[in-house]
Amino acid sequence: MVRRPVAVVVAVVLVLEAVGVAALNWFLGIVVDRQDMSLAGLDPDMMSTSSKAGGIVFGLYFAFCGLVALLVAVRDRPPAGLGRVLLISAAVVHGLLAAVAWGLVGWPAFLFMVVVLALIVLLLMTYDRHDGPATPAADPRDEGPRDQGPAPVSGPPAPTTP
Repeated sequence: MVRRPVAVVVAVVLVLEAVGVAALNWFLGIVVDRQDMSLAGLDPDMMSTSSKAGGIVFGLYFAFCGLVALLVAVRDRPPAGLGRVLLISAAVVHGLLAAVAWGLVGWPAFLFMVVVLALIVLLLMTYDRHDGPATPAADPRDEGPRDQGPAPVSGPPAPTTP
């Protein structure tokens, strides 16, 4: 089946992306700190610290999403609860980042974001299908009366005359 390999690929890509995002924001924080320049009156130390903190937060977010995908691959069960919400939010974030990357960075970054988005959606969709029948098959030899459930509370409506 294609489910486990897709989940493993999503986990690896999200962990690598987590490291890349954290490293890029940390590097940008160092650059801002070394230039010691103000942008519209903002404190350079605050900008540097904010960039580093944002990199750590987004890195942990993508790493946690990668961990959820890895658990899906190991357990071979669909993500549930918070894990499903995290993967859906990661798909939305990649869609938004793809739109921004197209305008600011170019088509290679856009293509990368769309591929990651497609992998996450594929992971969510392959585990969405039920493998077994929803209801047990009826035995054709069973001709007896079926349980119709509880009797209605009131009878049918009375006929009206003109």
